[in-house]
Amino acid sequence: MNRIVLVGRLAQDPEIRYTQTGIAVAKLTVAVNRPFLNQQGEREADFIDIVVWRNQAENCAQYLSKGRLVGIDGRLQIRSYETAEGQRRRVAEVVADRVEFLDWAKDTDQESGSSARQQTGDDSGFPDDVPF
Repeated sequence: MNRIVLVGRLAQDPEIRYTQTGIAVAKLTVAVNRPFLNQQGEREADFIDIVVWRNQAENCAQYLSKGRLVGIDGRLQIRSYETAEGQRRRVAEVVADRVEFLDWAKDTDQESGSSARQQTGDDSGFPDDVPF
């Protein structure tokens, strides 16, 4: 079984590209806090690369930005490639099956955020005033 669930904040704005056949692919980097403090009493984070495909990639590029809280459900993928200098590299990334937008955009109020939430497919059914 290969399943990964993450909750974290975007470390940068999504980068969207299109394959030669026109399929959208977005790259996200999510900062996920570690559940413990380091020796200096500070909380550290891991920065995890996420790959999102098709309509979900376009939604992420349109509605997400640096600092937004997201939930990711996907799988771990290890791939390798060769650099221009001929060196082999391995990359670990999460291929997202689902991306949930877990907070409101900073520049929207609840009314406009509600319509954006509906457009991006968030149908959690929770009232807006639930404290979590």
